[in-house]
Amino acid sequence: MANMQPLRIKTISEYHKVMGLPKPEHPLISVINFESIKQLPSNGPISLVFDFYSISLKRNFNARFKYGQQEYDFDEGIMFFMSPGQVFGVETDSGSALKHSGWLLLVHPDFLWNTPLAKTIKQYEYFDYSVNEALYLSEKEEVTITSMMQNIEQEYRSNIDKFSQDIIIAQLELLLNYADRFYHRQFITRKITNHRILNRLEDILTEYFNSDALAKKGLPTVQYIAETLNVSPNYLSGMLKLLTGQSTQQHIHDKLIEKAKEKLSTTGLSVSEIAYELGFEHSQSFSKLFKTKTNLSPLEFRHSFN
Repeated sequence: MANMQPLRIKTISEYHKVMGLPKPEHPLISVINFESIKQLPSNGPISLVFDFYSISLKRNFNARFKYGQQEYDFDEGIMFFMSPGQVFGVETDSGSALKHSGWLLLVHPDFLWNTPLAKTIKQYEYFDYSVNEALYLSEKEEVTITSMMQNIEQEYRSNIDKFSQDIIIAQLELLLNYADRFYHRQFITRKITNHRILNRLEDILTEYFNSDALAKKGLPTVQYIAETLNVSPNYLSGMLKLLTGQSTQQHIHDKLIEKAKEKLSTTGLSVSEIAYELGFEHSQSFSKLFKTKTNLSPLEFRHSFN
């Protein structure tokens, strides 16, 4: 799947055609029952990229799904969200018919044009989560999401009038907010897994800050930390914010300040030397961050120990 040129699908009408579905009732938004998709565009593995948003609620899927460089099999009610331009792959066992149930909501960015959601949709971090960070729905949650998808479908299938777009946008926003709520519930209910990630985060930061990586490479990036933990940066930050009230960047800075305090109180190194050892090109940047975090300059902190 890795070396395959992805099939780019630019419009919702094109998606319907490629999947052997009737023409969409609305060119910019479509709700599809997965049971009506009987085949993929190719018998072998296929890579796809859409130029529109896709929100899936899948069950009993007998294919392997690859997204965010991870393969995934699932049979529970699982939701995942993709922004325009993200590549994913699907592979069925040769000779077996495609089986899955659930719902798919496709929304072209043009549908959101000139509405507040055109900007705010980018704030829903889960559009950048990878498949292993999909949303697991309880039966009750699944009923809630399904009914909203059906409301959207019902609205564009009925007579389109000047209220239609606003009503659909409101339903879509409601669906996204519920998904946000359910993700927060998932962060809480999966506490053991998440606390393991938190412990590993501490270990990674400790190891990084105790090595010479700081002086050589500078501060670890959020991307580096997330990749080392095998999660996406947005998922990591969302989980940390809920568990600790802080983002990944704040955790990195806290570790940095901890290390700086240790060097200021136990060594005779100058502030410039400490800043260099901590990966700063300019000691002023280090002093500014230190002051922001502790309300003291590095020298004031050092004097408080003597």
